[in-house]
Amino acid sequence: MSARSKKQKLRVTQVRSAIGYNRRQRVILRGLGIRRMHHTVEIEDTPSVRGMIRKIPHLLKVEAS
Repeated sequence: MSARSKKQKLRVTQVRSAIGYNRRQRVILRGLGIRRMHHTVEIEDTPSVRGMIRKIPHLLKVEAS
């Protein structure tokens, strides 16, 4: 197995609307690759991604995959 395939992935889903929240929070959603409500993305578990998730936990559901 390569080192790349051993990386842990996170499954991130938007569960609340970003309407009514400030622009920075909407930008973080886009940075994670989330485009709309109930959209799910799988991204690598890195410290920078964890920091982005920590800024908007009220909008997301996060699962390890």
